[in-house]
Amino acid sequence: MVRLRDGQWMTAEGMKVDYAEEVYDIASQEDQQAMSLLCPTKKVLSRGDSLNLPTITVDLKAEMDGVISVEATHFAGAQNKGPHFDLFPDGQPSISGKIVKSGKGTTLESGSVAVTISSDPHTFNLEFHSTDRSQTLTTLGHRSTGYAVTPYPSNPMQLGDLRDFKHYMFLQTNLSVGESVHGLGERFGAWNKVGQAVTLWNSDGGTSSDQAYKNVPFWMSNKGYGVFIDNPGRIEMEIGSERCCRVQTTIESQRLKMYIIYGPTPKDILKRYSALTGRPGKVPAWSYGLWLSTSFTTNYDEKTVTSFLEGMKARNTPVEVFHFDCFWMKAFTWTDFVFDSERFPDPKGQIARIKESGLCKKVCVWINPYIAQHGAAFKHAAEKGYLLKRKNGDIWQWDLWQAGMGLLDVTNPEAAAWYVECLDGLFDKGVDAIKTDFGERIPTQDVQWFDETVDPIRMHNYYSFVYNQIVYRALQKRFGDDQAVLFARASTAGCQRFPLQWGGDCESTPEAFAESIRGGLSLGISGFSFWSCDIGGFEGYPPPWIYKRWVAMGLLCSHSRLHGSNSYRVPWTVDDDDKTEEGCSKTLAKWTALKNRLMPYIISQAAESIAGGLPLSLRSVALEFPNDPTAWYIERQFMLGSQILAAPIFQESGEVEFYLPKGKWTSYFTNEVKSGPGWFKEKHAFGTLPLYVRENTVLVLGNRSQAGTVYDYTKDVEVALYQVSIGAKAILVNNEGEEIGELVVGADGKLTDTSILTGDVKISEVGRSLDGDAPISITSW
Repeated sequence: MVRLRDGQWMTAEGMKVDYAEEVYDIASQEDQQAMSLLCPTKKVLSRGDSLNLPTITVDLKAEMDGVISVEATHFAGAQNKGPHFDLFPDGQPSISGKIVKSGKGTTLESGSVAVTISSDPHTFNLEFHSTDRSQTLTTLGHRSTGYAVTPYPSNPMQLGDLRDFKHYMFLQTNLSVGESVHGLGERFGAWNKVGQAVTLWNSDGGTSSDQAYKNVPFWMSNKGYGVFIDNPGRIEMEIGSERCCRVQTTIESQRLKMYIIYGPTPKDILKRYSALTGRPGKVPAWSYGLWLSTSFTTNYDEKTVTSFLEGMKARNTPVEVFHFDCFWMKAFTWTDFVFDSERFPDPKGQIARIKESGLCKKVCVWINPYIAQHGAAFKHAAEKGYLLKRKNGDIWQWDLWQAGMGLLDVTNPEAAAWYVECLDGLFDKGVDAIKTDFGERIPTQDVQWFDETVDPIRMHNYYSFVYNQIVYRALQKRFGDDQAVLFARASTAGCQRFPLQWGGDCESTPEAFAESIRGGLSLGISGFSFWSCDIGGFEGYPPPWIYKRWVAMGLLCSHSRLHGSNSYRVPWTVDDDDKTEEGCSKTLAKWTALKNRLMPYIISQAAESIAGGLPLSLRSVALEFPNDPTAWYIERQFMLGSQILAAPIFQESGEVEFYLPKGKWTSYFTNEVKSGPGWFKEKHAFGTLPLYVRENTVLVLGNRSQAGTVYDYTKDVEVALYQVSIGAKAILVNNEGEEIGELVVGADGKLTDTSILTGDVKISEVGRSLDGDAPISITSW
């Protein structure tokens, strides 16, 4: 970690720190879109003070309605190497900036947000606020903006050669009383980041560490604004830690740029953020169904795969996607795109057979961008120059993960084209989706990328964007723009455009279960709509109760996958094929059926989530109830869309404590109504958890007998009304994700028109019909 100070009074040992001490001059652009501030690093009280004095340039620009960028620069002559985030991919919205001068200072307005530079003499203070001044967002105040050099130079002339020094830029935004900070990618620690030191650097560290697979330089405050840091390199964050009242952002560079994004609501912030970095991609209906994996190091072949799928079918648990993990290829050959001929002698035929028999709809296979030396692909890629090189021209290799592995050079267009050709070969065999694993361990020292203009440090995190983009576009080209599905681990800002992501390597413990939920919540508030995790945990052997509690949560994620490391995740292997109602098999069947039945609601909420850059699930309670202070500290429960709240259970006993915000909430399982705000305690068997429907909800449910996630969401449905009032509605979407109509509640509390529905339609006016439900037991305690 980079620390600038030793406590409040002293600078850190060996660190020279200079701050912008005043705004000496303000230069405005004629179009009123931007201002440039000249900021000396000490107060200029006489003409002589301007000599031998470093300055910092602070550039402010109106970027779009509600968004202002701020960039601090020391030496402007430094190269601004790539890669750069692909911003405004759908085009930058037009904005008419405005500069206003008053007694309070000079203000740059950008639609609903503004920044005011204080007019007080010899002062550095930038206040970000709503244009109508109803809300102060944050400030860059006294000694908040500057640069640092280490080691401390004994003579200024030493800095004529910066090769022996590290030069950092920093910005410190103010944290107000009661402010909390959330996001920064998929992080598994406390959801509120205040008090944490966070390094944004993609790492393969599992879910029980402060490292993250998906580092996203965007965070959101509960005070109505967000901050996007426009740098894909290594970013050091001190969030109410080094300075308890500030969020400090530090990078090794000569410039640092960030965007202040106004809400005022969290949903407004995410909508603007997704306009800046890209809206989430759309996924097909089949992808929401259950995914079943071979697991990682388990022993399997064609016979094993068939037996798993037949076993799931016999237990009334339809599998939408079957996933072949690493060992579909031979050991020491990953990733050469060649099926192990001994275990899978006819992969194309096998895939066709399991689909034709109805055992699954789609097939996914595992890949990564690392090319092992002993695989057939390595020699070809090496000869063609498709692999990353060292500075002396050697291919960059090491023995971590795969013996002698090289790394696909994604900056080489010919290498990317070759990789796509390899993917096309898989598609020809019947593969429909790709798991893009790894992509975090990207070297930064002694490397030479094909594109010589890129900075290796900035390529480390950004590699995940290009890698996933290459695979996603190949899927789109083969299957259609809205039919592409990958399953990615490494990500950064913008990767929400290439769905979907999963949470990485978690242990089979209740603590890791909770870690996964925090990771999903954190990624969701970082602009990602779709997320999954390894149900039951990846590492270890989940005890049956952990498996079943995780199944309940996992089938309420946007996407649901059973996957493990060295043990299978088919339910009968977890509990010796317990055939009772409380066994793993029947528990999985119940929750899979529930998700299938919720598909009319899920697919409609997905469309809304994509449009707004919102998480479908796991969605923080705070996104729906931003004015509830408690909601900003809830990290053990989540929303599925905007209308359904779920509280996972972490105890074998089934005891759970959960929070319901203001309003009336109806239990999905019993139709019991509770009133919030308040905390509640319940005890559940394995077939239920606290699943509450928000008041004023029109919930469309598929037919109970419906198997799978792809069907007609208007036929033979049940429409359940939950504490509705006039105007309550449900938007109906077909299984292609296209809006086809809506159901609206009239003045009499009934639906005004149901002609869009077909078949045997049931209208339930006080929650859903419980006829046909198996007996359940939920008690309060």
